[in-house]
Amino acid sequence: MTLERTLILVKPDGVAAGHIGEIISRIERKGYSIEALKVTMATDEKLKLHYSEKVDKPYFAEITSYMKEGPLVAIVARGINVIDAFHKMAGKTNPSEAAPGTIRGDFGCEWEDGNLRNVVHSSDGQECAEKEIKIWFPEM
Repeated sequence: MTLERTLILVKPDGVAAGHIGEIISRIERKGYSIEALKVTMATDEKLKLHYSEKVDKPYFAEITSYMKEGPLVAIVARGINVIDAFHKMAGKTNPSEAAPGTIRGDFGCEWEDGNLRNVVHSSDGQECAEKEIKIWFPEM
């Protein structure tokens, strides 16, 4: 059992649809603690750091555009195996493939413009989590 931290971003579509409270409630109902939380706007600089492995991909401009559509909520959650557990809570990346009961399965959907908007982001490992936390919470 590993006590760890993860970065969770409630993306602009999740914020606009009013899902912040439900997502936080799901985190807390699982027994995880919220270590930090803020409403913020994504910048080109932060997105290039956050998605550094995707900067040269042809779809990076779509990611940037989507993440800058409006405010997002950045959360640092802490708990035993929180990284893997929140990944399961979030569901598959594509909301159309995410199981009912997951965040993306319950709140995500296909969009007419074809861009993938999937409500939340979460770190995929401890090293990634610490890197991402420093990007969105440099004060930590």
